[in-house]
Formats: sequence, structure tokens, C-alpha cells
Amino acid sequence: MSEKQKKATAYWKENVRYLFILLAIWFVVSFGAGILFKDALNTIKIGGFKLGFWFAQQGSIYVFVVLIFVYVRLMNKLDKKYGYNE
Repeated sequence: MSEKQKKATAYWKENVRYLFILLAIWFVVSFGAGILFKDALNTIKIGGFKLGFWFAQQGSIYVFVVLIFVYVRLMNKLDKKYGYNE
């Protein structure tokens, strides 16, 4: 295996690891906060809405958008690390 192929393989392994971590965070927030922990979170209110309801309707979307920006930042660092930035 050439050095270029090793570099590309390491790059994609790290990229996939980032994806799995970020998607796991989104899953925990959307499924966990919106469904599993809904009853516990509903004891807290934000803007007149129960927190469990808010996470199910809005919170998971906000978290997803934030995770997109986190992914872009991570990928920019990863590109620089492996020399793929231009």
C-alpha cells in the first residue's frame, strides 16, 4: 500500500469516526431528550412550553444545525492535518 493510500485511509477512518460521534449526539438529543427523557424534562418549562416537548419539536433541529457547524470545523482541521486543504 502506498503512502498516499495510507494517508487517504487514515483520513476516511477519522472522518467516519467524527460522523458516528456527531450522529450519536444528535440521536441522543432527538430520541433521548424528545422521547425517552420527556417526562423528566417536562417538569421544566421554556417560554411556556415543556422542555421535553421543546426538544422534540425544536431542540433537536437546533442541535443538528450546531453539529453541522462543528462538523465543518472538524473537517477543516482534518483537511489541514492530512494536507487536503486548498
